[in-house]
Amino acid sequence: MKTMKVGMIGGGFMAKAHSLAMTAVPMFYEDDVRLEKHIIADIDEPSADAAAKKLGFSHSTSDWKTIINNPEVDIVDIVTPNHLHEEMAIAAAEAGKHIMCEKPLGRNAEETARILAAVDKAGVKHMVTFNYRRTPAVALAKKYIDEGAVGKILNFRGTYLQDWSADPGSPLSWRFDKDFAGSGTLGDIGTHVLDIAHYLVADIVEVNAMTRTWIDERPVQASQKDSLGNVKMPNGKKGQVTVDDELVTMLKFNNGAIGSLEATRNAWGRHNFLTFEIHGEKGSLFFNYERRDELQVCFSEDPEDRRGYKKVYTGGVHPYGEGLWPIPGLGIGYSEVKIIEMHEFLSAIMNDRVCEPSFKEGHRIAQVTDAILNSAEEQRWTKTNAHA
Repeated sequence: MKTMKVGMIGGGFMAKAHSLAMTAVPMFYEDDVRLEKHIIADIDEPSADAAAKKLGFSHSTSDWKTIINNPEVDIVDIVTPNHLHEEMAIAAAEAGKHIMCEKPLGRNAEETARILAAVDKAGVKHMVTFNYRRTPAVALAKKYIDEGAVGKILNFRGTYLQDWSADPGSPLSWRFDKDFAGSGTLGDIGTHVLDIAHYLVADIVEVNAMTRTWIDERPVQASQKDSLGNVKMPNGKKGQVTVDDELVTMLKFNNGAIGSLEATRNAWGRHNFLTFEIHGEKGSLFFNYERRDELQVCFSEDPEDRRGYKKVYTGGVHPYGEGLWPIPGLGIGYSEVKIIEMHEFLSAIMNDRVCEPSFKEGHRIAQVTDAILNSAEEQRWTKTNAHA
């Protein structure tokens, strides 16, 4: 069995999720590779040392370039704020490392184009972690679509609604700063729905969008750590919000389908409400991530007196079921989806195939997000230039 050493850049929430997946993947899947958590970088030495001890890395550093220049490191895992992705990913590619990078791949399509060119030139494996497409129910929807069970797709409707920043007392995370994030709700959560739309339907080629910023100022964080909405500081010093809080857009796909996307982080009562509904000539599919073990299906060939949505509970006979829990409806969580993602990344490396979703798909998403922002600003239909 081959051992591959990982260098992780970033020690926050996503570092926990990725580290857990690295540890757990051999418990679920018999990949011919073992991951060694070799070194982790964070914003300063104490933070890096604490992250290494907590997440199980052998070494730590406050200089991420130490990881890039380390000949022992085979894989670089980038779990940092968006503005750092370009420099880190290009450096890792030029050093010949395989790369896993958190979404979005970059702040805009100019950055992602340069990242894509670097990995193509280097010939390394690369994956952008749009992990929700790894949910077994989403993969099952893909299976039904590819089998023709819903026929030609006519319409896609997607939402991603959260409430973690609906309180004006939520701190000014880097996610609210255009220089760090590139965009707000659009890049943070809307891109997940765009990835699912590309995965299940086709490339999005034109958009017509509106965006809004509901809360112009937020309390400045007391530390460099991203506290998201978990800490309220209603009386703190305020800083300017420079990104979108909410977006709504109509979509045109290159296969003739039409659709819509709504995303917000200001929807009280919606915690992680990622949904899609797909209507085809022969049936419909509906998914809600808050009920992630279920896929609702309706097929036109069902008898008229029994036609309507019914639930399929994912289990051992469905996508990824051979490595997860064997009983349908037993329940999976966010961690299992990250385990599947890690398994797919390693499998692509070992079998010399393209990782999905690759940086090419990350670049296509960036083209769409740029078009959405341009459309909202100019108030017109805007082409994305995103073609497979």
